[in-house]
Amino acid sequence: MASILIIGAGGVGQVVAHKCAQLSEIFSEITLASRTESRCALIARQIKESQGKVIATAQVDADNVPQLAALIRKVNPDLVINVALPYQDLTIMDACLETGVDYLDTANYEPPDTAKFEYSWQWAYQEKFEKAGLTALLGSGFDPGATNVFTAYLAKHYFDEIHTLDIIDVNGGDHGYPFATNFNPEINIREVTAECRHWQDGTFVTTPAMSEKRSFTCPESIGTYNVYRMYHEELESLTKHYPTLKKAQFWMSFGDSYLTHLEVLGNVGMTGIAPVDFQGQKIVPLQFLKTLLPDPSTLGSRTKGKTCIGCLVSGIKDGKKKTAYIYNICDHQACYKEVMSQAISYTTGVPAMIGAKMILEGQWKKPGVWNIEQMDPDPFMADMNRYGLSWQVIQTPEFSLD
Repeated sequence: MASILIIGAGGVGQVVAHKCAQLSEIFSEITLASRTESRCALIARQIKESQGKVIATAQVDADNVPQLAALIRKVNPDLVINVALPYQDLTIMDACLETGVDYLDTANYEPPDTAKFEYSWQWAYQEKFEKAGLTALLGSGFDPGATNVFTAYLAKHYFDEIHTLDIIDVNGGDHGYPFATNFNPEINIREVTAECRHWQDGTFVTTPAMSEKRSFTCPESIGTYNVYRMYHEELESLTKHYPTLKKAQFWMSFGDSYLTHLEVLGNVGMTGIAPVDFQGQKIVPLQFLKTLLPDPSTLGSRTKGKTCIGCLVSGIKDGKKKTAYIYNICDHQACYKEVMSQAISYTTGVPAMIGAKMILEGQWKKPGVWNIEQMDPDPFMADMNRYGLSWQVIQTPEFSLD
């Protein structure tokens, strides 16, 4: 039995809180904190009504290390689960070091003033966490997160060497809005509009955002979707930890309406992250746009359809070429029925809970800063099946990017 502090009360924080509350034998005491405590209180009421479990709430500015450290000392958790903004990873890691508490997040650090996300800033904490005897687990969401574990699982059980990796993220859901994002609009749009990078022959190759398009037919009659190549952070860690990879790419599905809206918004400057003058004050266009778009945490009740996220891997086994596809399918409405959230938040929040469970049970507890694929994938994969994210492996070349 353990105490945890969850920082962040958006859509993912809501799922993490619900799923941890379901496992009271592991997560005996839960505190949910955010800049806006009223949001935490709403989630706490949901959990009290659906499960009869009481969780504590708190207000904290996750940009402020002294505030974070004071809250951590007050709560005295065994683990801090960071599902706040990626801008706040380093301040939360600093607070964990100051107070001697293990750390977990779902997305790597990104500086607020530059659309650049990479692990270098967090990997630099390796020695600090190791000397402190603390564990920092990076990227325990779905992508990154489950997709990293999928890759590790295939590498461990199905291949002697992996040579190509295509991570394919398809969202077949429909929320009914002309334009909305399935997670934080600011982070989502910065990610989608950034230059693409993919791994090829020992180096990252840069191409324009969304310039490479393929068609992918999902299993289990989910459908055929257009997917676009983009950069995603798990490529950085996976190519480091699996040096036999010759090519690694990340693909995500987008509908025509989403892409048209995004193009128009970009053309008129609304996706910009540099401050502009407006009526005597500085505003960031993308942050202003965020206030106009639907809150992703409110999309659950109206989103219909399914997600299909997986890894298509090729390589060598026993001297022969081999291909395998490992995937999860998640139903938006089933997620809403369980935790009042759509599947995008669910598929991120459940792996965060599982990663926390792995640390608290001692299965993934070791000093230092670690990406999730560096841990034994087997217990995590077993818990994915157990706690709502069942997966399948297909050993066939029929699944390909056309």
